[in-house]
Amino acid sequence: MADNHRRGGLKFSTHVLETIAGIATLEVDGISAMSGGVVEGISERLGRKNLTKGVEVEAGEREVAVDLRVIVEYGRNVPRVYENVVQNVSDAIQQMTGLRVVEVVMYVEGVSFPEESRQTRQEAEQSEPRVR
Repeated sequence: MADNHRRGGLKFSTHVLETIAGIATLEVDGISAMSGGVVEGISERLGRKNLTKGVEVEAGEREVAVDLRVIVEYGRNVPRVYENVVQNVSDAIQQMTGLRVVEVVMYVEGVSFPEESRQTRQEAEQSEPRVR
């Protein structure tokens, strides 16, 4: 997959699209964290915050498909959380890039409990910029 994606003469790197999708996902109530696997977990322990953790995009000339790996809060209606994630990610990418999101696949890789969710969300809000 190429690292740059076009819209006319304007190009977006895969990293930019993944960052937009990751931030938009974390903004949704019911998502407590992104899940990125062992390598990304090691990076975070070394103090590097990765805004693309748990996000993979595939982009064409005008369209984007997004895969997300998430941890949801216990007790949440996951299909409803998924609908909100799809809407927020699609809106953010469309608004910022003009690209159309054709698919969002959300893999639920864990469940967090209320205390864990509050702490994780507070840490994310303190360290990550908001995209609107």
